[in-house]
Amino acid sequence: MNNFFAKPIDAWGDDAVKLTTTGVFTIIAVIAVLIVIALLVHRKQSKEATAKITTKQLVFSAAAIALAVITSMIKLFELPWGGSVTLLSMLFIVLIANWYGPYVGIMTGTAYGLLQFVMEPIFYTIPQMLIDYPLAFGALGLAGIFWKKKNGLIIGYLVGVLGRYVFAILSGVIFFAEYAWDGWNPTLYSMAYNGSYLALEAAITLVIIALPPVAKALKQIKQMTV
Repeated sequence: MNNFFAKPIDAWGDDAVKLTTTGVFTIIAVIAVLIVIALLVHRKQSKEATAKITTKQLVFSAAAIALAVITSMIKLFELPWGGSVTLLSMLFIVLIANWYGPYVGIMTGTAYGLLQFVMEPIFYTIPQMLIDYPLAFGALGLAGIFWKKKNGLIIGYLVGVLGRYVFAILSGVIFFAEYAWDGWNPTLYSMAYNGSYLALEAAITLVIIALPPVAKALKQIKQMTV
């Protein structure tokens, strides 16, 4: 398995491994498949379903994922053991869920999580990688549950971030408990550590999208995605 998907490295310690080139391209292929399947599911479930993916859907989804990646690189604040406050990067995945519903949101969120992993393909174990990347970011797609509700974007964003927070806590407790501050219970430590950056980014994002001009623009964009 290491010869195909990963090779030992010492960047994060002796137990860390890194994807090979073959592994990276494999995951990129999985990302593309996830996005296409997600949009196909959306089309089949819509009233005017044609079992075809429109160019508009692909363009808007691809643009949102690209913006999420770009803004994830703009870190306003970064913690020493992972986690950072980015320039609204989670919002763009939530937007996809708000445009097309939970199925597309969860699958594109999962694809985005894998893309984040490919950008720095270092991990300790398969379960840790799955929780920290596809599951945690896929949870942002839960925002799509409220895609047809009033104030669905704001409510959905909160739910999506909460979903990612749950997986971040699990990862901290299961895989990184040894880094807990002296005297801290691992669960409380993980809740405080991960909550610090996620809550701050969420607060900044909510303030921005609640501004009338921004809210109006986002509403118009959603109408354009149909």
